[in-house]
Amino acid sequence: MTEDTIAAIATASGEAGIGIVRASGPAAWPCARTLFRRTPAPPEPPRSHHAYFGSVVRPGSEERLDECVLTYFRGPQSYTGEDVVELACHGSNLVLAQVLQGLVAAGARLAEPGEFTRRAFLNGRLDLAAAESVIDVIRARTDAALRVATGQLSGRLSREIAALRHSLVTLLAEIEAAIDFPDDVEPPPDAELAARAREVRDRARAVLRTADAGRLYREGAGVVLAGRPNVGKSSLLNALLGEDRSIVTDVPGATRDVIEESLNLRGIPVRAIDTAGLRETVDVVEALGVERTRVQLAAADVVVWLVDVSAGLTDADRVLAPELAGRRVVVAANKVDQGDTLDPGEVAALLEKDVPVVKLSALTGAGLETLEDILAETLLGGAVTPESIWVSSARHQARLQTAAVSLDRAIEAADAGFDQAAVALDLKLAAEALGEITGETVTEDTITQIFARFCVGK
Repeated sequence: MTEDTIAAIATASGEAGIGIVRASGPAAWPCARTLFRRTPAPPEPPRSHHAYFGSVVRPGSEERLDECVLTYFRGPQSYTGEDVVELACHGSNLVLAQVLQGLVAAGARLAEPGEFTRRAFLNGRLDLAAAESVIDVIRARTDAALRVATGQLSGRLSREIAALRHSLVTLLAEIEAAIDFPDDVEPPPDAELAARAREVRDRARAVLRTADAGRLYREGAGVVLAGRPNVGKSSLLNALLGEDRSIVTDVPGATRDVIEESLNLRGIPVRAIDTAGLRETVDVVEALGVERTRVQLAAADVVVWLVDVSAGLTDADRVLAPELAGRRVVVAANKVDQGDTLDPGEVAALLEKDVPVVKLSALTGAGLETLEDILAETLLGGAVTPESIWVSSARHQARLQTAAVSLDRAIEAADAGFDQAAVALDLKLAAEALGEITGETVTEDTITQIFARFCVGK
């Protein structure tokens, strides 16, 4: 529990029906009491988890400022684990600013970014992984991304990590007991030690395999539409968006710059990027667009390579194919409404690998749903659902990787018959890495970095 009281506007800036100012700390109610007026007055202190309708006055006077609903949460049964007061007024920036000013004048201080959630972590209301997921809930851009974030907030990842760490701590306790009391305690056999460490390692790697897909739900994916000029890239972007965003014309080279739009692809937040057609050109402006296309190709999570199914592969397509080497590619064989002369085997031979080929028409919409399904499967790998245990944070991914590598060394040492004291060193490193995810072994600097990403008021 901290000794000072913090306050901040908890709702987004702008006009709204309701706006909330929140205070947390031992003086939350005394500070709010200087502004809140009601007849009869609330009890001292107010009943926890009860709301009181009244009004707030301007700081330093009895002039009524606005109507207000005050809700009191007595610690530790509150979000932060401390006494919390929320003052809900009309959503006017001016009103909320004056209420906040009044709380500060009464003794509260302005909260730092993420300080309410940081206090929830420090007071044991949330573990660190759950606390981090709060910002993911706020920033979620699709329903599936929201389900991933709320799953973490509910402790789905934390419970798995805690179980893995508990297994390691139990194993370490057995080893250390045998070292400390060799006459009374038998050490676990090397084969058993290795098997138990291998089970934890395998479970950690199973969670780790969700990291790339988890990152997509959290940060979004970049899908680049590439192809030779006049093959239908802009038409396909418009079809995916359901609106005319890119200029469509029969003149090759009409798109000269990168056009980026956001869309929801089977729950994945996607940045769909329409690019200039790749070809050699003497036009300076078009050449700049082609170069930007190459930059986008290098950064794409998936490239949708458009070809004209009615014309088959052309020399321009064959020249472009090497640009796609080493990238995840889905082929969109467009203009199927005008005929079909494309051999998918020729596409695979040209790219020197098997890739999904979807025959479609950006004009009529035929095949679009199939393309969306295949893009989502390509991005996610098709292995997990938003209800699974996910790793969506680069920090969690790094700590899990550290734990897995440490366990690899421990298993190798146990299989080789090394002294169990040496094996225990790597088991400890793995347990510490897992503890950093949930906050059991985390440093103060890491905590500061995590909560600095939050908004003020959360």
